[in-house]
Amino acid sequence: MMEELEQGLLMQPWAWLQLAENSLLAKASITKHGYALLISDLQQVWHEQVDTLEVSQRAKELNKRLTAPPAAFLHHLDEVLRPLFKDSAHQDAAHPSKATFSCDRGEEVLILRVRSELSGLPFNWHFHCLPASSLLVSQHLICPLMGVSLALHSHVRELAALLRMKDLEIQAYQESGAVLSRGRLKTEPFEENSFLEQFMVEVCN
Repeated sequence: MMEELEQGLLMQPWAWLQLAENSLLAKASITKHGYALLISDLQQVWHEQVDTLEVSQRAKELNKRLTAPPAAFLHHLDEVLRPLFKDSAHQDAAHPSKATFSCDRGEEVLILRVRSELSGLPFNWHFHCLPASSLLVSQHLICPLMGVSLALHSHVRELAALLRMKDLEIQAYQESGAVLSRGRLKTEPFEENSFLEQFMVEVCN
């Protein structure tokens, strides 16, 4: 079951978690068997993964008046977190949430606190996230970012080659006597080296 959570987390995109104190990047995978959560401030990455036994024990500690199977708590946490990972332009209308969130950070732990209601009663939850392993950071941040970076550079070079061919095509038309009917459409020849140098400067900054 833990493999299911790990695979589910890999499939989830990162989203901005907007809190009153700050903004964090987060992703979560929640099933009836447990949940996995990753949170990052772009300087450090925190992680928590728990099963139904841990969910049941923590729910009893934090919500003494509530009695429900772990699957019910997990379903509620999924409903509470889901709006946070939606586009902020649509989340309030499509997925209204009365839950409130706060975050405490120490050197070795990040605690995301959630206050909401379940079956008309107050429901509290604390996500206890510890520093993520180097493997998780590589899987969820470094490898995807490197893949996107390589793909972007490849596309840029393809576009540069296309523009270079367009310039040669225009030059051939001009040499055969073609004249541009609207002068305002005239463009300067594409300078590939200058473009690539400027692109690298902007990416690095």
